[in-house]
Amino acid sequence: MNRVISFVLISLIALSCTQKNWSVSQDGVTVFPTRTAENGARSVRIVPLGEEIIQVSASADTSFSTEQSLVVLPGLQPVAFEVTEEGDLLVIATAETRVKVSKTTGEVQFFDADGNLLLREKEQGGKELVPIRVDGESGYSLRQVFESADDEAIYGLGQHQADEMNYKGRNEELFQYNTKVSVPFIMSTKNYGLLWDNYSFSRYGDPRPYGQLDQFVLFNKNGEEGGLTATYIDDTDQGHVFTERDEPTIDYENLETIRNFPEGFNFNQAQITWEGNLQPRESGLFNFLLYYAGYTKIWIDGQLLADKWRTAWNPSVAKFQVDMKEGQQYHLKLEWVPDGGVSYIGLKALSPVAPDVQDDISFWSEMGKQIDYYFVKGGNMDGVIKNYRQLTGKAQVMPKWAMGFWQSRERYKTQAELEGALKEFRKRHIPIDNIVMDWSYWEADQWGSHEFDKKRFPDPKGMIDFVHDNNARILISVWPKFYYGTEHYNEFAEKGWMYQQAIKDSVLDWISPGYLGSFYDAYSPGARQLFWKQIDEHLYSLGIDAWWLDATEPDILSNASVEYRKQLMNPTALGTSTEYFNAFALMNAKGIYEGQREKNPDDRVFILTRSGFAGMQRYGTTTWSGDIGTCWEDLKAQIPAGINFSMSGLPYWTMDIGGFCVQKKFERAKEGSPEMEEWRELNTRWYQFGAFVPLFRVHGQYPFREIYNLAPESHPAYKSMLYYNKLRYRLMPYIYSLTGAVYHDDYTLMRGLAMDFPDDRRVHNMGDQYLFGPSLMICPVHQYQQRQREVYFPANSGWYNLYTGEYTDGGQQVSAEAPYERMPVFVREGSIIPVGPEIEYTGQNEAAPIDLYIYGGKDASFKLYEDEGTNYNYEKGGFSVTALTYSEADKTLTIHPRQGEFEGMVKERVFRLKLITREKPLALPDETSEAVEVTYTGQQQVIQL
Repeated sequence: MNRVISFVLISLIALSCTQKNWSVSQDGVTVFPTRTAENGARSVRIVPLGEEIIQVSASADTSFSTEQSLVVLPGLQPVAFEVTEEGDLLVIATAETRVKVSKTTGEVQFFDADGNLLLREKEQGGKELVPIRVDGESGYSLRQVFESADDEAIYGLGQHQADEMNYKGRNEELFQYNTKVSVPFIMSTKNYGLLWDNYSFSRYGDPRPYGQLDQFVLFNKNGEEGGLTATYIDDTDQGHVFTERDEPTIDYENLETIRNFPEGFNFNQAQITWEGNLQPRESGLFNFLLYYAGYTKIWIDGQLLADKWRTAWNPSVAKFQVDMKEGQQYHLKLEWVPDGGVSYIGLKALSPVAPDVQDDISFWSEMGKQIDYYFVKGGNMDGVIKNYRQLTGKAQVMPKWAMGFWQSRERYKTQAELEGALKEFRKRHIPIDNIVMDWSYWEADQWGSHEFDKKRFPDPKGMIDFVHDNNARILISVWPKFYYGTEHYNEFAEKGWMYQQAIKDSVLDWISPGYLGSFYDAYSPGARQLFWKQIDEHLYSLGIDAWWLDATEPDILSNASVEYRKQLMNPTALGTSTEYFNAFALMNAKGIYEGQREKNPDDRVFILTRSGFAGMQRYGTTTWSGDIGTCWEDLKAQIPAGINFSMSGLPYWTMDIGGFCVQKKFERAKEGSPEMEEWRELNTRWYQFGAFVPLFRVHGQYPFREIYNLAPESHPAYKSMLYYNKLRYRLMPYIYSLTGAVYHDDYTLMRGLAMDFPDDRRVHNMGDQYLFGPSLMICPVHQYQQRQREVYFPANSGWYNLYTGEYTDGGQQVSAEAPYERMPVFVREGSIIPVGPEIEYTGQNEAAPIDLYIYGGKDASFKLYEDEGTNYNYEKGGFSVTALTYSEADKTLTIHPRQGEFEGMVKERVFRLKLITREKPLALPDETSEAVEVTYTGQQQVIQL
């Protein structure tokens, strides 16, 4: 990079007469503010790491930490910049970005090259560094606040389950948990992003923790002050009341607080109801957080605000807001059916803040050495992602087989079961590329051994060879967990690389009769190398293709409090777990990725991980949304969860199609019952949606999740799931081209509509529609027995129905047909979609003709990407791109000269061209209409349509 730095000093005389409180070097500009609030920044440093990438650091003293970021790539160097003075402001300018920092307060503002304000820190700088000491280590609790433009929308923050899309004015706690992946990055419709470089427990928005209900004046159901009436029924069949008592809080959220339930209460046939009145002590908008497992409903003043289900052992959250007036009473009723066994429930609230404060962009973190954040801008939101990945690492081209279908269940218990499932897929000609070996393939008391139980898996190598011989790949579950006293546990422990608190506290897992174990310290380079060595010797050597890194939050003890979770992973090799709480999954994936690439530089790494963090994309990872529930509300919540995760800069995301944890009504469903019909429809709708996310993957607990186990061939559920499976494979030229663009263009596959229509304000809050690539608008159906759904067609484009070719103008909302077997999907006007033949695995019939579906009305373009599919030769130029452009004015398609080549490339290919217009609708795929057929050998062709 160019490291030449120029200085333009406006007034040499002024400088000579005043004491300068700033300095500049080739590494950036440092300001020592002359007016600093208590716990404010004593020094602020601005480092331009790219024309549109600005690092801002703020320290409580006059020096800065030299620790290397875990998230940001090492070795990044500043680019050329100029420094000028404008009164109190220093102006640091690159070719594309201007940064202004106050010499008095240290407040920083960000502008584009034309001087348009994009973002500014809160007046006086918005910085706070409060000293903290944990485990003998000194640091600071940190906060940085920015003003947010009235008309912007905010996305990112990873993957959360409260069914929220736009984080403008919202609050989110950032920690890792099963079903929750926290990534401290946001992106704005103003075409900038912010990376908050901190690994500790953090909060976006309001920095306060949610408060207990006793912040209100509480009245029981009889109007008596003091608490809500809690009625505990221990036998719902008889309606027997075990006890009734007034409770000032509803706080049973973890293994510690559930001890406060009434002693001796039996949860197996229970129902608990809290009822009474809330009287706020102030007026304004209250933000409520409902933490729930089991069947949960809550009403305030008769309005149903949440109706949810989660399995007893894996709670989720719901959020809602209520505008309240001081002194007025509001009736609350919370009805909870625990769903068997001890379960978890909680209700908390945040008291109001001023509306302008609520809309602030704010990051707070529990512990760090200093404030470090990165401002990243771009010409559009794709440009923001591109620069963010320049900062944190590129995402690879996934193996082509990874973009095919993944079949999994919890779990194939024997070699015969796994082989039998793959046989059945091939027998039925159902496309499949990947089959999954979930946990517990080892002997019961040998977790972490990476050895197959010989009784159930007599020939692991033979099983893996069988999978390969049937044109499929196998992924295997590899946990960072080891039972005490096993060989691999001892190898870590003797080096001091096992977390010891779980051992000291005799924490047993859930496997009967309960086994003692803990997790290894992924923050240690040596431990990461040992983890890979063990996996390599026991699994990679057998031919395993891909790695499932489960419980990487790390989930050492499910449903422990955050405080105890920190104890269970303390200390890390880098320091106290309070400071490094959120980055375990990043470090764990780093070890596998680097280990495999060193061992075998040819095969692309594929990692499926339950947790994630900023920078994960550089380690060949896909993150899935954890152990979600088999319910319609969880299906719906996955849509914004996946979109926001993708808009956090991590392009590969997936989920358990059908939901992982199963409601008992579905476990027990009989053929012909209403429950069975709902089960099949739920899986059908989820499968339709799942065909259009980056990875197409089925997984879950019993009932078994193979298509043929979900429904018979004659059932519309089976027919629909098979249709979308085959459609996914027909679209492989389109999908794999987008996968290539992820690496070469830093592209995002699963796209919030604001990425492509930022000026259409109606899409800013839309969390149940998105684009899959540039052309396909996906509109999942997420309500039972819904046969129509409202679809908004973004303005400035027309839209074609995928299945009929019928045209709809943009800028309107329409009730779209959604029959059982089809989900609404629309194609953007001015699109080219390459479509391949029917195949049963991604490597089949690669030389077959490709149909080009051209959607007229506007000019169109597409880059058809191809490479060897399994190795990293694309990093060295081993790939080809065939650019396709359509001219609406003269109705011609240009197939441009092929760029690049690779071993095994199809050098002569047949393209079949099909033009769809308003007057000439056509379904995709279509096998009956005539096409313009051309033979392409790499030279430019212009075809009249």
